[in-house]
Amino acid sequence: MSGHQTTGRATDDGERPATSRSHPVGRRAARDAAVETIHRELTVFARRARATAGRMHPQLSLVAYTLLSHLEERGGCRATDLAAHYALDKSTVSRQVAALERDGLVHRRVDPEDHRGQVLDLTPEGTGILAEVTESRRAAFESRLAGWPPADLLRFADFLRRYNEAASRPDDDPTAPAAPPGPPPEAA
Repeated sequence: MSGHQTTGRATDDGERPATSRSHPVGRRAARDAAVETIHRELTVFARRARATAGRMHPQLSLVAYTLLSHLEERGGCRATDLAAHYALDKSTVSRQVAALERDGLVHRRVDPEDHRGQVLDLTPEGTGILAEVTESRRAAFESRLAGWPPADLLRFADFLRRYNEAASRPDDDPTAPAAPPGPPPEAA
């Protein structure tokens, strides 16, 4: 045995992957293939999430659900905070918030820290719809992940968190500090 390790898995073309120490080109090709797979799978995930959102609640798009969730997590915030958090243009957030206000899901209150500003908050109806959709989404995830061992779930959660932390850096700068991480997953 040469001392070099391989995964032992065949690639799509049936060939064994090259060892990473002896073939840097093979290592780069494997990395490129993995990144392409991640890109493709995240695109499918995003497309499915948008399509599923309408079935969860006809009044609540994925964007609306995301904004309401953020408002609930933060106990309310300014529209400019939403725009900054999601890296959206203020006019985009303004249109989304106006629709949520029209639907009676959010309301504005005076910012207690700066009486000139306004904080967006969920209305009781917004809180109820958000809870209903959150439960439906949670049940859908539980169903999709039902056969996964707890260790796989924890790894998947960790990988998603790491990816999102890296994506939260300004301009995707890998040297910039990441945004504060979310709570760690519960041990199963």
